[in-house]
Amino acid sequence: MITVKVVDRRTGKPVKGARVALYITGFLTSGVTKSQYTNEFGEAYFDNDSASTVYVNGNVTKKGLIKGLVVINI
Repeated sequence: MITVKVVDRRTGKPVKGARVALYITGFLTSGVTKSQYTNEFGEAYFDNDSASTVYVNGNVTKKGLIKGLVVINI
């Protein structure tokens, strides 16, 4: 499972309602996940084990190996 936590870089507070998606790369499947919206804790959850890119509100915010908890400051 991947958890993406979105935080406001100015206030340090969680961002509720941010649209988050992941780019998944795999041997047989690859592509962008269905978007999830962050909850009141700024978190969006995905049932994937790993990903290569995080998108927040349509913008690339992180690239590389994505696993577990990822904190994104916007």
